[in-house]
Amino acid sequence: MNPSPTAFNDMPRYVRVRSSSFDPFVEFDFAIGDPELYVELVLPRLAFEQFCTHNRVQHMNAQMSAAIDADMQKWRYGEADPSY
Repeated sequence: MNPSPTAFNDMPRYVRVRSSSFDPFVEFDFAIGDPELYVELVLPRLAFEQFCTHNRVQHMNAQMSAAIDADMQKWRYGEADPSY
């Protein structure tokens, strides 16, 4: 028996901020369902805060970010960077 798929609106949404907290624009990665599949976005700070509230995002923690970075490194260079 196949488990029922998660409804799109119920999928978790993830944000990883890439810019400084002092910048007027927020550069960030946004993912739905899987934090490894993301798009890069830029919004003014107020719009970013509204975006996060509207999408009920989870901010990626250091462990999640490190895992994504290691996976990117592996795909880019063929092996994982042992420093992660």
